[in-house]
Amino acid sequence: MTTTSERTTSTSWRWRGPALLAYAILFALGIVLIGVPTDPFQLFFWLWLVTIAYDVRAPWRAHLRFPRDWWPVFAGLILYLYSRGLSDEVISMPVHWTMPIRVDEWLGGGTLPTERLQDLLCASPCTADTPPRWYDEVFTTVYFTHFVAGLTLAVVLWLRSRAAWVQWMRRYLVINFSALVIYVLYPMAPPWLAAKEGYVDASLPRLTGRGWDDLGLGGFHVALAKVGNPVAAMPSLHGGLAMLLALYGIARLRSAWRWLLLVYPLLMATALVYYAEHYVIDLFAGWALAGIVMIGCTWWERRRAPCATVPAAADER
Repeated sequence: MTTTSERTTSTSWRWRGPALLAYAILFALGIVLIGVPTDPFQLFFWLWLVTIAYDVRAPWRAHLRFPRDWWPVFAGLILYLYSRGLSDEVISMPVHWTMPIRVDEWLGGGTLPTERLQDLLCASPCTADTPPRWYDEVFTTVYFTHFVAGLTLAVVLWLRSRAAWVQWMRRYLVINFSALVIYVLYPMAPPWLAAKEGYVDASLPRLTGRGWDDLGLGGFHVALAKVGNPVAAMPSLHGGLAMLLALYGIARLRSAWRWLLLVYPLLMATALVYYAEHYVIDLFAGWALAGIVMIGCTWWERRRAPCATVPAAADER
C-alpha cells in the first residue's frame, strides 16, 4: 500500500491549476453528454482522473497507485450497490408500511411532514408536473451530493494522508453495509410508494429530480431506481451518510466554525422529506446509525492503537 511520503506531489500550481480546470470542463461535458455519474464504475474513473490532474507531472507508475489502493473499496461499493438492489429478495421479509406513517403523523401533529412541506414548497395540491422553484435546484443538488461527497472526501484524504483515508473509508463502508443488513431484515416503503399504493390518503409525488429538470438532468434518479430497492428506506442512508460526514469533520477540525457542518445533514433531511423519499423517522434512524458507526470505529481504532505503535517503536531502536 502507498504511504504518505510516497505520494508527495511533484506538480506545482503552474501545472496543477490548468490541469484541474481542464478536468472540471471535461467533467461538466461528461454530465451533459453522458449523464450524472452515480455508479461505482463512473465514479472510479472520475476520481482517478482528478488525482491525475492534481499531480499531472508525476510518472505513470505514481498514478497507478490509485487503482492499487482503491480497488478493494470499489469492489465493496459494487457489491453493496447490487446487493442493495436484491436485498428485498434475499430474505422474504414482509414490507412495513404503516409504522413510519403513524410515527410521522404523530411528529407532524396529525399530518405527515412530507405533506406539509410539499404544500408549502411545491403547491397545494403538489404534482410531479408542478414547475420547480429556485430552491428545488438547491435541494436536488444536495440530494445528489450523497453519491459523491463521501468519495470526494476520501480522495482528498488519500492525497494528504493514507492513515486518515483508511479511517474514513472504514466508516464509509461500515455505514453502507450496516444499512444493507437492516434493509434485508426490515424492508420498509418510502412515502411516495406508500401514497402510490393507497396507504396514505394524500398525494405525495416523488419530486427528487425536479430541481434539475430545466438543465435536462432531472431523470438521474430514474437510472438509480433500476439498480435500487424501492423498500430500502429504513434507515435513510442519504441522511445517515450526510450526518457521518458532518460528525467526522467536527471530530477532525478544531475551528469553532466546524459546527456549521451540521447544516449539511439538515438540508439533506429537508430535501428527503420534501421529495417524499423518506419519513422523518428514517432520518432519525440514519443519524443514529451514523453516531453508532463513528463511536464504534473510533473505539476499535483506539483499541488497536497500542498494538500499531509497537513496530514503530521497535524500528526506532
